Amino acid sequence: MQTINHITHLREAVDDLREQGKIALVPTMGALHDGHLTLVREAKKYAPHVVVSIFVNPTQFGPNEDLDAYPRQLERDKALLESEGVALLWAPDGAEMYPGGFATSITVAGVSEGLCGASRPGHFDGVATVVCKLFNQVRPDVALFGEKDWQQLAVIRRMARDLDLILPHAGNIIGIPTVRESDGLAMSSRNAYLSPANRQAAARLNQAMREAIARIERGEDVAATLAWLEQQLLAAGFASVDYASLADAESLALLPGTPQRPARLLVAARIGQTRLIDNMAVEARI
Repeated sequence: MQTINHITHLREAVDDLREQGKIALVPTMGALHDGHLTLVREAKKYAPHVVVSIFVNPTQFGPNEDLDAYPRQLERDKALLESEGVALLWAPDGAEMYPGGFATSITVAGVSEGLCGASRPGHFDGVATVVCKLFNQVRPDVALFGEKDWQQLAVIRRMARDLDLILPHAGNIIGIPTVRESDGLAMSSRNAYLSPANRQAAARLNQAMREAIARIERGEDVAATLAWLEQQLLAAGFASVDYASLADAESLALLPGTPQRPARLLVAARIGQTRLIDNMAVEARI
């Protein structure tokens, strides 16, 4: 596996790989877990050469968020990626990604404005900008993202459509189902922040969401079900619930009633000092 830190070397290496076949990109912020490695394994089904990026992107963190505390484990991550047969690790530093005088930002209206966008102003501008840069740097035929960050996936697809990106085309931005722990908690680098007691209580998020989805799919009142879900999380030990929402799966428009087309139940909640997010599909009633 090649490990590259400078853009000029990256361009040369990507050109060499492209002569040998298609390229799949898996963008990450490091602190890799089995969810990331699942993306790598899935990427091999789409292209013979897998490129993984590791960059803790400062522009998607707010002033009171965990940028400095975000886990950085580059040597461990490199060993994991090498064992998975990754062709190239792109690991720039901040100055390489945002050189002096950098002054451009991408805003994706609509899908970025509610849910996490409401409680994390500017977050999705940072996501869209850095992912567009990664796409232009690596020029992958296909890119893979975890569905745990469903709103992020929607923002990236919208950005690719609106900017007419070719490598990758919006249709080649692939969402991979969320990888979960044995008790159902979605895998996340931030799970490492949880105390043992909070980690045990966090399992209630998955359970309560599944119960809420069953209620909605039976035709029970959506607003009442979402209120019930929020109370279940608070009773389990969560400190607060940023949102518990039913939304259209593509546009992320909030749905006040039983969905007539594919939908997602999306939740963000805080337990201890950790903010957890999750989402699951909700079947439409026809």
